[in-house]
Amino acid sequence: MTPTSVAGNECQPGTLGLLMDMELPVSVRFGRTRMALGELKKLAPGSVIEFGTAPTNSVEVVVNGRAVARGVAVVVDGNYGVRITEIVSPREGVGGLSSPIGADWTQQP
Repeated sequence: MTPTSVAGNECQPGTLGLLMDMELPVSVRFGRTRMALGELKKLAPGSVIEFGTAPTNSVEVVVNGRAVARGVAVVVDGNYGVRITEIVSPREGVGGLSSPIGADWTQQP
């Protein structure tokens, strides 16, 4: 196959260029906690769930279900954003869903 140019992705070999335009779900995870089913059932508008992490702690950027980066939550023009501080290695990213980022990342009762 020969290199192609697809929508601004110059010289991507074969069909790889087509994949570069594919959109994936991106989310930010800033904390975790565990709750008993009975506690979950009691949740109502105005309820507060504590995650036991400080607002200054790292957040985790998750793409298509996999952790890909860590960063700090910021506000840009009134919207939340993430300033990337670390790219997660592919090996770490696969395990990132089940492993806490740091001792303060997951608070378990």
